[in-house]
Amino acid sequence: MHISLTRELESRVKAKVESGLYNNASEVIREALRFMDAHEEWIYEIKLARLREQLQVGVDQLDRGEGIEIETRKGLDRLFDAARGDL
Repeated sequence: MHISLTRELESRVKAKVESGLYNNASEVIREALRFMDAHEEWIYEIKLARLREQLQVGVDQLDRGEGIEIETRKGLDRLFDAARGDL
């Protein structure tokens, strides 16, 4: 596999190897990819936690009788339009 890096990125990879933390550029790239994977998983978990919090707020509102009944598609469209600020 062949990859192209900007001069700045190539310099950063070389600096990591020269620091002694890595034996070669491949190790640096592998570590960067592992970090990227972990970061993506972390972001997913944060988004999932926020969604769960928002769902709980909705459930709590329904439990307090604060829900509204939507009976038509047009009513649902109006609700989403209002949520986006289109009204």
